Order: sequence, then structure tokens, then C-alpha cells
Amino acid sequence: MLPDSRNRLAAGLVAGILMLSAGAVVPVTAQEAPNDFTAIARQKIPAVVAVTTRQFIEDQTTSRDFFSPFDSRELGEVQPQVREALGSGFVISADGYIVTNNHVVADASEIHVVFTDKETSSARLVGRDPATDIAVLKVDPRPDMTATVWGDSDAVQPGAWTIAIGSPFGLGGTVTVGVLSARSRDIQAGPYDDFLQTDASINQGNSGGPLFNTRGEVIGVNTAIVSQSGGSIGIGFAVPSRTARTVVDQLIRTGRIERGFIGVRLQEITPVIAEALGMPGSKGALIASVDPGSPAEQAGIRSGDVITRFNDKDIRSAHDLTLAVTNQKPGTKVTLTSNRGGSTQEVALTIGQRNDDEIRTSAVAPVPESGDRLGLSLSPIPEEARPQLGLQPDSTGVFVQEVAPDSPAADNGLQPGDVIVSANDQNVTQPSDVEEQWTKSRQQNRPLLFRINRQGQFLFVAVARS
Repeated sequence: MLPDSRNRLAAGLVAGILMLSAGAVVPVTAQEAPNDFTAIARQKIPAVVAVTTRQFIEDQTTSRDFFSPFDSRELGEVQPQVREALGSGFVISADGYIVTNNHVVADASEIHVVFTDKETSSARLVGRDPATDIAVLKVDPRPDMTATVWGDSDAVQPGAWTIAIGSPFGLGGTVTVGVLSARSRDIQAGPYDDFLQTDASINQGNSGGPLFNTRGEVIGVNTAIVSQSGGSIGIGFAVPSRTARTVVDQLIRTGRIERGFIGVRLQEITPVIAEALGMPGSKGALIASVDPGSPAEQAGIRSGDVITRFNDKDIRSAHDLTLAVTNQKPGTKVTLTSNRGGSTQEVALTIGQRNDDEIRTSAVAPVPESGDRLGLSLSPIPEEARPQLGLQPDSTGVFVQEVAPDSPAADNGLQPGDVIVSANDQNVTQPSDVEEQWTKSRQQNRPLLFRINRQGQFLFVAVARS
């Protein structure tokens, strides 16, 4: 069953994550095209289960029955309602651990799993991770319980066969086949999006089921579909086994998730910001701000740095850096390559641990359109407004009172209430400082790069004349 919350992610996007199986990882090389998939289906269907849940919702009935003055409803007695959900899951170890989606079991009062022989077992929730929509259940072991094994999602390339098994619309043991359509899809479901895309048919009720390769190894967790009606149109997404296995292992071991954290707010680099920074292209992750006392600050990373590599991996965007950091275990030592003022440097730091409220999202400034004037009405920072602006008593800058419509400032996202901290890496303390830097930028035919404080959050905005 697909969660209503994911329906709001994008027009036509219906989300519901499925889960993968455990065991030893076997490297996947080139897959040979089988004559059919009967052997894989016969071997793996017993490891895939239907997951049913019941949630008891208390509802305060306010209607009055005048013919029964002593009816309990008249006294405001709570009348429970029952909400049921159906998804899929699969066994990852012979001792009874089962993987499914968080949205299938979240807030459930009762959880049961139905095996292919129609036997039903009650299940206990071991742990769940809303960020990846993965949950782990535990049932009492059955004799000769069939379990799945992990595959290597990084080794599977577009065009490879994929097999999905689940319980769409309650029809257990359903097998569908397709190919891997693409890798590393970001569907704007969350900061950790890194989905496999498949055209194997995935429908409501498949949530929690595995995506196999032709070796019968789990390479992904079917997680979302693009659909106008709720049915499959051949565009489905799966959490790669690389991510899912880490989450599952942690949930079984500790019941919670540890994610890497370096303490920065990231921003995508637009072409205008790249030009303002003197960069040849827009690849990399721009550091908008650094948290005090964070691993990034301790390593010497500063606002305005552009991270281009993480260990031996190229960083093309803020999303790349978010994934690279969160996939690291806290305490891991890593090396970041950054660009600062046109020069490249390497920084060594130790990954910290991320809390749920420490997720940093990207802040993107739109591309400028037209205008030769800046279009800002500026003033010193009103002292009485500092608490509302999220400013410290010793913070410096200038206050944006008004932004003229159709001006370069408006076109690039500057807003009344912003505090301009610096312009072209020069601290500003009065409106004339901003005007001076704007004049220089126009003379040099380059954008003006602002660093602003917006309600306590820092970000960069590049402004250029048409």
C-alpha cells in the first residue's frame, strides 16, 4: 500500500518502498539472459511474504441520539476506528528477520505476515527508518525457513534483467520482470534519494518486496512508482541494496540508524554563482555555512568553499555530498577536496553522527533575468529586530528593507528581511559597501556574490545584470 505522504512528492508520483534480503554479498558480473525465470521464482517466492497491519484510531463522536439519551456516544465516549494496510516483505535470515517498508508498519497496532503456504504469524517491529522508508520485523522461526541473499547494486548496469516479487493488491507470490532502466535517480522524496529505476511492473501492495537480479540476489527495494492512477506504467524505483543493507544491519544490531555528519549547510552551484566564484563549471557542492564546533569547522572548512571530491569520488552536486557523508559510519576518517578562491586543497576530517534534525538541504538561487540596477532598499540592522532575524548581538551586515519588483535582486531571490553579510567575499557594514561592490561587479562584467542570513540560515545568492 502506497503512503499518502509520498503522493505529495511530485505530480503523478506514488511512493511505497519495498525491502531487500540479507546474507553474504556476491559480486555481480555480466548477467546471462535465461530462457525463463521459473527457477528464480520457484526458489525465491517462499522467502517473500505479505505484510498486513491494523491501526486503531480513536475518534471522538459528537453526534447525539435523541431516542437513546443514555447512549454512550452522548457522553463523548471514544469510538475506535480500524485502519488496515497491506504491503510486502521478505525474509533476510532463517532466524525470522523480515524487511518491509516503514510506511507499511508505521503507527501499526498489530502486524502480521502471511507466508506463501497461507500460514500467518504475528510480527514484532525491530526498528524502522523513515528517511529511507525501511523497517525490520521479527517472527518466530519456521522449520526450513527460506531466506534471500544480498546482491551488489553497484555492479548492475542499465539494461540488466530485474525481477520483482511481491503481493500487489493482496495477490501474493506475484512475479514481474523488466530491466534496470537507470541508476542514481533523485525523485525528490528526501535527502537520501539514490534510487534504481526499473520497468518491472510494481503496483500498490508491492511495498516492501525485493528486486532481484538473474542470480536471485536482492539488488534493490522497490520503493516508488510514477503513476496517474496508482497502477504501474513501467516507471518504478528501488532503494539500492548498498543503502538498504546498511540500514537493515543497523536496525537489527541496535534498533536505530547512525548517519554521518560534518556540520554544513549545502547549496547547489548555479551557472551565475560559478561565474561569481571564478569556477569553470557548476559541478561541486557549495558550503553555505558551517556549524560551530562541527567536524567541518574543526577541519578548517569555511563558508564559500566548494567541495569537488569525497575520498576518491567526484562530487557533482550538493546531493552527491549529502549521500557520501551520510553513508559513512561516524568516526570514519575521510579526505575532502575543495576549491577556495580558485585554489585546490585537501582536507582530512573525522565523520560525526547526524541527528534527525541535522539534515541539511540545498538552497538554490534562481538564474538572473534582466536589469542593470540592483533594486534593493538597505539600512543598518534594526537592533530591536535582531532576535526575530536570528542574529547574534555582535552580528554585522545590512538589512534588506525592500526589493524592487523585476530587479536583479528580486529575480535572484533576495527578500525583504534578509541580512546581507558579505558581498564578493567582503564584509559589509553599511549600505554603501553593497553599492560599491555592485559597481565593481558591473565594471568587471561579473556577477555579485552575496552571502546572506535568512532567519538564522546562511546561503549564497549571485546577482548579475542582464
